Parts: sequence; structure tokens; C-alpha cells
Amino acid sequence: MMPKIKAANAMLNVLKDWKVDHLYGLPGGSFDSTMNALHETSELNYIQVRHEETGALAAAADAKLTGKIGVAFGSAGPGATHLFNGLYDAKMDHVPVLALVGQVATSTMNTDGFQELNENPMFNDVAVYNRTVTTAQQLPHVVDQAIKHAYQESSVAVVTIPTDLGWIEIEDSFTATAKNYRQGYPQAEVADINAAVKLLTAAKRPTLYIGQGTRGATDEVVALADYYSMPIVSSVLAKGIIPDDHPAYMGTAGRVASKPGNEIVATADLILFIGSDFPFAASTFNLQAKFIQIDIDSSKLGKRHHTDVAILGDAKTTMRQLFEQGQPKEKNSFYQAALANNKNWRNWLASFATAKQIPLRVEPIFAEINRIAQEDAIFAVDVGNVTIDGIRLLSLTPNQKFTTSGWFATMGYGLPAAIAAQLNYKKRQVFNIAGDGGFSMGMQDLITAVKYKLPIINVVLSNDSLGFIEAEQDDTPQPHSGIDLASADYATFAKAMGAEGYSVHNLTDLRAAFDQAASATGPIVIDVKIANERPIPVEHLVIDPEAGHSQTDIDQFNQTYASKALVPFQKYLTQYQA
Repeated sequence: MMPKIKAANAMLNVLKDWKVDHLYGLPGGSFDSTMNALHETSELNYIQVRHEETGALAAAADAKLTGKIGVAFGSAGPGATHLFNGLYDAKMDHVPVLALVGQVATSTMNTDGFQELNENPMFNDVAVYNRTVTTAQQLPHVVDQAIKHAYQESSVAVVTIPTDLGWIEIEDSFTATAKNYRQGYPQAEVADINAAVKLLTAAKRPTLYIGQGTRGATDEVVALADYYSMPIVSSVLAKGIIPDDHPAYMGTAGRVASKPGNEIVATADLILFIGSDFPFAASTFNLQAKFIQIDIDSSKLGKRHHTDVAILGDAKTTMRQLFEQGQPKEKNSFYQAALANNKNWRNWLASFATAKQIPLRVEPIFAEINRIAQEDAIFAVDVGNVTIDGIRLLSLTPNQKFTTSGWFATMGYGLPAAIAAQLNYKKRQVFNIAGDGGFSMGMQDLITAVKYKLPIINVVLSNDSLGFIEAEQDDTPQPHSGIDLASADYATFAKAMGAEGYSVHNLTDLRAAFDQAASATGPIVIDVKIANERPIPVEHLVIDPEAGHSQTDIDQFNQTYASKALVPFQKYLTQYQA
């Protein structure tokens, strides 16, 4: 006779077969059968969060940091609706996440019962696979299929589970398909490779733009860029693939960007665009540039910019082919001008690293982060001005990890992502870097870090404003509205939660707090009171008279942003005759 097993336990066996080792959530009555199954297993760690949004964001961060599927759950009604922020973050940053959603018992469904919602239609937009289980026997099979779809489409799968079904005993005969799952990549056509090489050879100002699709291919990116003498620009989510101190790495483009990154893509006559879905290409890239795009997803080809050569293929393999089929190019005047411009930008940033002004500038804070950061540290960066600062001022290597909420750009991402990072990489140093707006959105889950003894270093940049939105209102222009934040003492809050807390007002406080953070064995919050100063808007630079800027406007811009030492890229192009 076939042995029996509760359906909820059979479902958890599927998760284990797919190498899931933890999941996030908050119990509710409609999830009791699954909670009971979790209680009966020692191979899956249940991580209790204080808000389901935290769990869903942490699951998304699991997937971003490890490449493995993240799992979160919510009970019927409010538990389900609280998941959306994290699920949309996973969808828009293209990572696999499974959401298990509780539902009232089948006998209560369709009766307008307590906490009953018609949940399936709610998740239609966010999920590539969205099913409500209708029999106990289906439960392990549906979850197995959900995981496959999430992996295959790098997105979200949702399974809604009426609570009574999990208690029912079924035959213990289901075998998960994890061991059979395969993921392959298309191989580039030779004709496309040859066409790309021809354009690369002819280009006078070639530039390499990389996205997450090049993760794991650092050596290939560096070699290809050097071979064809291309400056390198990356998406925000690709930060860390190239060492930040590489002379040819220009940073990022757009608004969350560096000066060299924007200037290079605007003046390039060819852009080799690999493994990215950058949505601001139309407003940032030179639209007249020749464009070569490499992606494993054909639907992305030509999506963001007119494309001269579209290559359907894996980034690493295709870069090797481009390397093998072409000839090395000399480091021409454009390349030399780009490196000089990049050096000027980096020197300008570094000039503020010891600034003593009070309230503090952000540069000394990031100098301290870089000082104590271990060689394999992980950085979870929240959303807002802190994202701009993190992109510009964190000095990363490929041995470290960086994560943020990219295209969904949800505030409150930093702490959940740091929790995920510390759970996945228990022996590595983890930072959560957030503004006061982002930190306060989910700061209740600092107690989760305390409960699980996660030694996360939380750095809060407190300027009492939603600074990123304040800048948008300035640019409109319009009066400041709704952007002021009440001041708070996050160090005292941290202590109330059982963590260490430090309030920082000057360089002496700053150094002392980070010395403590370097050896902390539990969660710590460093609340740094900073000046409410906008990061220099590299998308709206006013420093070049040849661009039509009046001397009065240039002087005003330089006074506002202390930018007199920044050299317009056009001067380097002229100097190097590029």
C-alpha cells in the first residue's frame, strides 16, 4: 500500500527538492496547514517577518543575490495584498520568486467569508504562473509547475492554497521535476557575429554598455572592452560586475548615474549593448549611434534603441566569439579622452571624502563604508538619493555583491534585502544603506534581524526629506510639497528594538561608529545626520559654455554643487582631437 502524506507536507518536499532552504511570511488562520507542515520539517527554515512586504522583498533579494528562487507567503486577504510590492520588484528586475497565498477553506469560498478575496485575478498582472489549487492531490504538482515557470521566465509564480486542502492526506507518490529541469541559451548566428565585428572595426567612438546578463562574465567584458578599445558603462543593477576602480569603467547612465557614464553614451558613434533592458536609452544614448544588441531574449532586441545588428545569444559565449573573430583596435583619442574625463570625475568625488561641514556631506560616510568593507561584503542599497550616492561612491569589486530595487524602485528595499543577504551568506559582512525615508518604511523588521541574530550594518542617511522627489519638484519647477519628513532618532529606535544604535553628527562620531560596526556581532544602526543637499544632477550639467550655458548659470551651478573642478567632456575631446 502506498504511504500517505498530508498535502501541505508533500508541497514542502517539492520546495526541498528545488533546493529551497528558507521562506518568509507571517502566519494566519488560512495558512495553518502549511504552518503545521513547516513545524514538522527541520529542512526548511521559516523566517518570521513583521510585515509580509518585508518577506516578499527579501524573497526577491534572495533571487537577485543567489540566482535561486525566493519564496514568501501571505495568508488570505491582507496577508496576500501585502505581498505585492516585493512581487512587482521581482517581476520588474526579472528574478524568480514563488508566492504561496493562503485562502479560506473550500467550504467557505464564494460565500463572502471572513478575509475571503477572489485572489487569483489580483495576481494576474504580476505573475507568469497563477493558479488556485482545487484538490489536495494537485498541490505538490501545481507548486512544482509554478517553480519551473518562475525559473523559465525569470519572474513571479503564485499558488493560492485553500487551507483545508493542506490537511488532507494524499498518496506519497509525487516526484518533483527539479532534477530534470534544464536551462539552455541560444547560440549566436555566425553572420550576426561577422556583421557586429564589421561595425566595431569601423567605429571611431565605440562604447560597451553592460547589464545583468553579463554577470559571471567579468573577464570576458574586460577583455572585449580592451580588445576593441571601448569605455564601459553599466546599468545600475550591473554595478560590481566590473571593478569600480577599473580606469575604463565609466559608471552608469541616466539620472542614477555618473558624469562620464552619461557623456560617453551621448557621444558614442557605436554602442555594444549586452544583457540589459535599460529603459532610458531613448533619452540618454546617442540615437544616431550604430547599435549592436546581444540578449538571450529575442523580445528585448530592438526594444530600446534602433538596432543595426541584433544577436540572439548568451553574453559570455557571444563576447568570446566577437573577440575571436575581430582584430584588436588601438587606444584611440576618444578612448584616451574618456579615461581622462573619468579620472577628473573620480578625483572630484574623492575631494569631498574628508569634508568637515556640519551637517555632513555623504562622501565621508561612504569613505567609512569603503574603509571597513570586507573583500566579500554585500551591499543592499535602498531607493532615492541614496541610490545615486551608492552608485557613485561605493567602491566595489566582483567579489562583493550589490543589490537594489531597479526598475520598480520601491523604497523600503534595503533592510529586507540585507536580511536576505545575511541569511544566505552567514559569514559575510552585510550593509543596508538607506535614506531616512526608505528606512522608516520598513524599519519594524529591524526586530527580525535582532531575532535571528543577523549582524547587519544599517547606515541611515537622515536629511529629513524625500530628497529624490524634492529634486524632481525643483526641476518641474513647483513648490516643495509633501517631501518634508519629521526628524527621528533612529539610534534610539535601534536600541529599543534590541540592536546597537549610534547617532552621528560629525567626522569624529562617524569614525567611532564605523569602528564599532567593523566588529559588531549583532545588528547595528548608524544614524548619520546629513545636509539636505542634492547629488550633482549629471543629467542636467551646467558647466560648459560650448553647450550654450551662460557664465552666470555656470557660476551659479558651480556654487550650488561645488563643481568648479569638473571639466566638460568636450574639453577632453578637443584636447585629444577626438
